[in-house]
Amino acid sequence: MAGLLWPSSKPSVSSSSSTSSPSYSRLLLFVTLLPLSLACLAFVLQWRGEIDDPVTHWSTDHHEFPGMASIHEKRSLRRSGSDSRCVDLLGQSRAPSFPYFRDWNLDYQSDLKPKASDPIWICITTSTSAGLEQTLPWIFYHKVIGVSTFYLFVEGKAASPNVSRVLETIPGVRVVHRTKELEEQQAKSRIWNETWLSSFFYKPCNYELFVKQSLNMEMAITMAQDGNMDWIIHLDTDELIHPAGTPEYSLRKLLGNISSDVDVVIFPNYESSVERDDIKEPFTEVSMFKKNYDHLPRDVYFGSYKESTRGNPNYFLTYGNGKAAARVQDHLRPNGAHRWHNYRKSPKEVKLEESAVLHYTYPRFSDLTSRRDRCGCKPTKVDVKRCFMLEFDRSAFIIASTASSEEMLQWYRERVVWTDKQLKLKLLRKGILTRIYAPMVIIQELREAGVFSSVVTSAHMSLSKDGNSSSNTLSITREASQAAGRRRVLELHLDLDSESQESAIPPQSPPGLEPLSE
Repeated sequence: MAGLLWPSSKPSVSSSSSTSSPSYSRLLLFVTLLPLSLACLAFVLQWRGEIDDPVTHWSTDHHEFPGMASIHEKRSLRRSGSDSRCVDLLGQSRAPSFPYFRDWNLDYQSDLKPKASDPIWICITTSTSAGLEQTLPWIFYHKVIGVSTFYLFVEGKAASPNVSRVLETIPGVRVVHRTKELEEQQAKSRIWNETWLSSFFYKPCNYELFVKQSLNMEMAITMAQDGNMDWIIHLDTDELIHPAGTPEYSLRKLLGNISSDVDVVIFPNYESSVERDDIKEPFTEVSMFKKNYDHLPRDVYFGSYKESTRGNPNYFLTYGNGKAAARVQDHLRPNGAHRWHNYRKSPKEVKLEESAVLHYTYPRFSDLTSRRDRCGCKPTKVDVKRCFMLEFDRSAFIIASTASSEEMLQWYRERVVWTDKQLKLKLLRKGILTRIYAPMVIIQELREAGVFSSVVTSAHMSLSKDGNSSSNTLSITREASQAAGRRRVLELHLDLDSESQESAIPPQSPPGLEPLSE
């Protein structure tokens, strides 16, 4: 019986195996192709923009790589019609953006006005005669790092219609021309009746500029108070704030972390160290700077002093006592172009250990002759002392006034340009020289994003539509709105104590070879 059953059962197993084999193969093929098909479908849909990438929902930090627009931007571009198709073929939107850092979008079309919910508001005031090629990068760089408002007291090229018209269209920028009315207002300033600035009165060139800057700073304080500003900084248009030590490279974060009992924050200055004699755009061509004494070990500074000066009168070509930010408050006054003071108290100051002011000093060869042309002093050692406070400025003026072009270039290469590679490397290793690239990168990105050209184009288009009257009316309106504040500062008189009458701090050279007393 067993033998009869075994042969009958064997064919049944073979038959079952043969019938199930094709279905098993089809099942395996289906299981293999299904996920591949779904993956291809998801790829096609996402490529067409029909679904969101789940990663964008998981991440709390929606940073994008350079050149990538967000999915919502792509959708809006697709739906907005033919005009939206005029996006750069490389994927860049027409709006300038900075995907590398949080809060670096520049919406320069919006009006920047302080609000109660905002943490801190910073303004910069300057007295300038520079053109747009220098002023626009200077303004928008500081916008990127957190400055909201600019008070520009303009003369020369900066006051020309083509330049001032563009500046007046930038949100947050107030342009003040040196008119007869302005000079009459400043002639009433209480400063003329006080002693702290009197040693600079009625002298030419740099001394005259120093007094003018102080008078302009006085007016800017009132503008800052009317504008609800928290901090005010006086800065020249050849200087950039370098907010090192903050994770987001933010001046707003830097000053926001200052203790509330601090009145003045001092930024030590670094001086540009150019490596070529054909620099055209210092902000984007200069990356090497000489550190301030305050940011160097004492032995390193004095131990390399002679190598660092390279035959010049001092460690820096020009000033070395930095610039300062002041908390906007009652009785605030300038203390010269480099510091602030208060009529009612001695302000509490702190000096920053990492952040600095980058001073682009004589970065172009043409700076020799341009400074010479702005001053009418005689090129003698005696007369230049009436005009310039610092020794290098005096030497540069004499060379520019007496030497040939070839001799000037040779002098410039020896005293300003760093051509000795071994010396550069040695001082870089010691920390006296340093490389700083952030301002260069920011300004270059601004230029490539078309920010500067867009501002100029927008100003000219506005002019062609509205005519000259609109810009003139804007300027007159701004002047009128500021007049009351000016009079309030200029005609106010208080009893002064001895502290408030300390002499204004001029531009000062860094420490010399003789060690400082402890």
